[in-house]
Amino acid sequence: MSDGVKASGVPGPAGGALVLAGTPLGRPDDASDRLRASLAGADVIAAEDTRRLRRLAADLGVALTAAVVSYYEAVEQARIPGLLERIANGATVVLVTDAGMPSVSDPGYRLVAAAAAAGLPVTCVPGPSAVLTALALSGLPSDRFCFEGFLPRKTGERARALAELAGERRTMVFFESVHRIGDTLTAMRQAFGADRPAALCRELTKTYEQVVRGTLADLVAAAETGLRGELTLVVAGASAPVAAPPDAEELAALVQDLVAAGRTRRDAVDEIAARVGLSRRTVYNAAVVPRPD
Repeated sequence: MSDGVKASGVPGPAGGALVLAGTPLGRPDDASDRLRASLAGADVIAAEDTRRLRRLAADLGVALTAAVVSYYEAVEQARIPGLLERIANGATVVLVTDAGMPSVSDPGYRLVAAAAAAGLPVTCVPGPSAVLTALALSGLPSDRFCFEGFLPRKTGERARALAELAGERRTMVFFESVHRIGDTLTAMRQAFGADRPAALCRELTKTYEQVVRGTLADLVAAAETGLRGELTLVVAGASAPVAAPPDAEELAALVQDLVAAGRTRRDAVDEIAARVGLSRRTVYNAAVVPRPD
């Protein structure tokens, strides 16, 4: 491997590693056997909420023998040196968040970056993702998408962020809280247009899972009835701008270029009409019928 490039993913000489473990969004039976084994075999578990971790372990029938430490946003930076030291000394450190994959709008990426910079192994136990689950359920194009996480809380900052996204062509996925969803949808309606298709996904994989599909105007109305639970919002990208058709002078030039290249005038008119989506008569009149000076 070339100088300056570090690889991670397998335990180092001391056997330690950082393991990012995806946890269920709601249903414990979505947990994988690898997650159970990782929790049972960890030396240290860094958890966004230690109470949720212990409840999940009980639901999965896993007896925790690891040292459990809290790892939430306010303490994230302070925890990193100690966790790196444990990994360097051969410990397997498993990182879990409340639900889904660590680092995705949850604590984790700083620890991953620090471990990678230190040349320590980092691997992953794949698991559920609210982003991909909502995208799949939305019914919106999924071949290209972007994840925007939580929008700014302040009205002006949120409006500016949405204005920058108004022309985004990819499907967009957002997280939002029940307390701000109404204001966020109203701001999106203003920035993207009331007719922009979207889907509001609530309580994914849980008993009261619900997906509301429609326009942003429809979703604003749905939010006014009151919503509870975890929310993921999927919004269609902007449509391709419709180019103005060529004017008569431009049509004449296009036809003339083909004629100069050896095409008959009839064939040139037919080809240009098909290319620009205009009738043959329109192109013919522009290219052939004399125009007054």
